[in-house]
Amino acid sequence: MLKRILFGVLLVIVALVAVIGVNTLRYKPAPVAETEPFIFETDLTKAVTNLSRAVQFETDSTDMFRPDFRAYLDWLSEAYPRTHAELDMTELRPVTPLFKWQGKNPDLQPVLLAAHYDVVPIASPDQWTTDPYGGTVDDTFVWGRGTLDNKGAMITILTVVEQLLENGFTPERTIYLSFGGDEETGGRGAVAVAKHLNDAGVQLAWALDEGSFVLDDIIPGLDVPVASINLSEKGYVTLQLVATSGGGHSSMPPRDTAVGKLAGAVHRLQQNPVPGGLTGVSAEFFDALGRHFSLDKRAIFANRWLFDPVLESILSGSASTDAMLRTTTAPTMLEGSPKENVLPTRAVATINFRIHPRDTVDSIIEHVRSAIDDDSIEIVVNRDFTSPASPVSDSSGPGYLDIEASIRAAFGPITTVPGLTIAATDARHYAKAADAAYRINPFQITGDDLTRFHGIDERLSIENLQAGINFYAALIGRQ
Repeated sequence: MLKRILFGVLLVIVALVAVIGVNTLRYKPAPVAETEPFIFETDLTKAVTNLSRAVQFETDSTDMFRPDFRAYLDWLSEAYPRTHAELDMTELRPVTPLFKWQGKNPDLQPVLLAAHYDVVPIASPDQWTTDPYGGTVDDTFVWGRGTLDNKGAMITILTVVEQLLENGFTPERTIYLSFGGDEETGGRGAVAVAKHLNDAGVQLAWALDEGSFVLDDIIPGLDVPVASINLSEKGYVTLQLVATSGGGHSSMPPRDTAVGKLAGAVHRLQQNPVPGGLTGVSAEFFDALGRHFSLDKRAIFANRWLFDPVLESILSGSASTDAMLRTTTAPTMLEGSPKENVLPTRAVATINFRIHPRDTVDSIIEHVRSAIDDDSIEIVVNRDFTSPASPVSDSSGPGYLDIEASIRAAFGPITTVPGLTIAATDARHYAKAADAAYRINPFQITGDDLTRFHGIDERLSIENLQAGINFYAALIGRQ
């Protein structure tokens, strides 16, 4: 009897190993056809000079009334005269120009290419290798605030459009170009663009904005570059947890103070993260990505029916991958007594949530209420400053396929995956006037570049500038 049981167990193990092995061998990326490198002929030296000059305008998002914003737009009309002469342009507030490039076929839905030219302020200028607003150019890079985020993309778009107009090219479908002036502070310009299009009865087939990059040596365990073409972006809500008590002198504290109650609530909230998982756009991203890992890791991704709890535990262990799985919980500010020997009558914790597409503002509020489990803690939300997650666009739609093909035209037969933008971009506003909205900057970055975003020594390589030009030329040529 025991032998038969052991034999049965052995058969089950052999069958399990066989199933895991077969699934793993089948779980591999689809072949990508080799193509001739696409190089768009234009004056790269002039594009480098223009990006350098663009950086020198201090379009700091904290002060949109500074003259640099208007001066920058005036300079664009000089740097790209054909674009301004041959395309219709409407300037929407705040300082957001919208260009319309009329296509040959009015029956085709228009598309929109977007970038923004406002930048975040310089926190530590003395720590920069070069002047943050100097636009320094060396043999390899253009240095300065905005090169990566997001004047580099804007200059590549305009370089391509200007050259195509000079070549006598007209697209089949109408193409809009939107250049936001306040993306870093909420994107009212992009809101105005979406409203302008809605009011005109224009429904875009798709819009393309920033949101990700061609990632090289950034994802642990992945040794090939991968282009993440993001289908959606997270929403945003900030809640305040408010605890109250009688106050008094710190020499005679009660056992339960406002700060103590608040600390307990914050602790319980962090110990109970918003439920996540590999579903929806998160599943698409990791399923596409998992096919490029080594055999042992592929075995886990290929057999999620067995290893899902293990896989989700591993992914939850890293802040970057955990953010792809769930709505994130981030306590960011605390407020209590103005003096160390005074018990506060009111203590406040500010908690920021980046909302996954599976969740809503209301579901997050209910999660917080359940997690803190304390009716004495007030939950305060300013709904005027909330944003739901954007709709999830189709990774098999024509817009995605055109963007994917154009990425490969510019960078070769690289891996592409549908992803999720974990921060906020103007794309969430453009999505309100489009059937789909996608997010990628056509530049290849490494882990060394991550700290340069909104940080020190921001720069864009001249090689990337050419790649971006190639990308937008290929993409516009497909329209």
